[in-house]
Amino acid sequence: MKSLMESKSKKGAGLITGLVFGVVGLVVGVIIAFVIINTLVDANLLGTATTSANATNNLVGNFTTGINSVSTKIPTILLIAAVVLILGVLLILWGMYKRMNMGGGGSSEL
Repeated sequence: MKSLMESKSKKGAGLITGLVFGVVGLVVGVIIAFVIINTLVDANLLGTATTSANATNNLVGNFTTGINSVSTKIPTILLIAAVVLILGVLLILWGMYKRMNMGGGGSSEL
């Protein structure tokens, strides 16, 4: 019975950790992609002809629009992640409290 409780608490902690690292990884990946594209555009490595320059500017514009779209949603995503994290911590603390009080009994001597 004890190992079942321990495995459930480990799975819950792994879920929260995975969620946090997933969100952080997504944000970092988008920032890295934006920096790479911006560096390539500044170095004129994506094209030199007029058609290529227009395509490059369109690509940069689309990335900028995408970044702005994602950045407006990040506070909502982080708020949801924070609420899930707080609930997870509260559940873990409640489980530890219950486990500590299991063998304690109810003696209230003064």
